[in-house]
Amino acid sequence: MITVAVVGILAAVALPSYNDFLRRGQIQEAFGNLADFRVKMEQYYQDFRNYGTGGTTTCANGTGAPSWNSFAASKYFTYSCVLTGAGTLNQAYTLTATGSSGRATGHTYKLTSDNVQSTTVFKGAAVTKGCWLAKGSEC
Repeated sequence: MITVAVVGILAAVALPSYNDFLRRGQIQEAFGNLADFRVKMEQYYQDFRNYGTGGTTTCANGTGAPSWNSFAASKYFTYSCVLTGAGTLNQAYTLTATGSSGRATGHTYKLTSDNVQSTTVFKGAAVTKGCWLAKGSEC
């Protein structure tokens, strides 16, 4: 009986820690992909002097747009890129990663053309943080 109680207590402590470990591993995908896409956007800017053509909100869509201008298939997140800054001639953008499967569901991260990182949803709750949260609630 004592053995069963000890195993039950260990499982009650270990299972939430393991689930959190899995979640932290899955959200790293968003950080890597957002950073990679930002570098590609800056390369696009070097070639075209804007982040997309006028009158649209699609990033990297000019004549001769590169094949990477839409995000590749991802396992845990969906991504979007929107041109921002009305009247700035497409000189700014915001990248967004939204958790779509696994333990990443309930997480939303953003990255702007000014390299401002933010978390808007963390573990299913709305937050306003000026960094990408992975563990805990503080940057």
